[in-house]
Amino acid sequence: MPVPAARGVHRRTLLRDEVHRTIRQAIVTGDLSPGELLRDADLEDWLGVSRTPIREALLRLEREGLVNAQPGRRTTVAEEDPERVAHARDVAAALHELAVRSAAPRITPEDLEQMAAANGRLARALEDRDAPAAVAADEAFHAVALQRAENPVLDDALDQVVALLRRTEHLHFGSLTGADSPAQHEQILTALRAGDAEEAARLTRLNWAGLRAT
Repeated sequence: MPVPAARGVHRRTLLRDEVHRTIRQAIVTGDLSPGELLRDADLEDWLGVSRTPIREALLRLEREGLVNAQPGRRTTVAEEDPERVAHARDVAAALHELAVRSAAPRITPEDLEQMAAANGRLARALEDRDAPAAVAADEAFHAVALQRAENPVLDDALDQVVALLRRTEHLHFGSLTGADSPAQHEQILTALRAGDAEEAARLTRLNWAGLRAT
């Protein structure tokens, strides 16, 4: 078949996605704080890209609950919505439960070592009150099961909700029940080592469902 006439389709898609990831990360970590005004000109200057991928990224972020857009007026970083965060937590808990249940038969001893190492980093980061390191370690722990689940639909679905939860962790670090996570992770590892997929999945759901400010 002849090559389609359109050019640069993938480059534009990748640029749009990269702009989305960069702005979202700044919102999640608090570099862009709740209520902050997002001016197109400022974002263009910061990111070095045209207005089109920025507007596309902002539309996606609005759907994710991280941006508020008033057409023709202003776009701001969304204030935290406890109800939406609670809904996101419930969805994330169910999806991670599914991931562990699917992944358990394929998890290797090397995977378990990787998870244990990530959990060790999480415990140290919590002791040091290092929010970025704690979030990164927690993500690394759960990423092993997500990879072994081999379900790209699951990955896409989680991508829609986890950013809200990670922002909550950064905004309320030190006042979250996440301090219990290392011990909960150890219980998950114990179940996986025993080959008990259902127990590991149940514990994973509880781990995510318990994430809330105290």
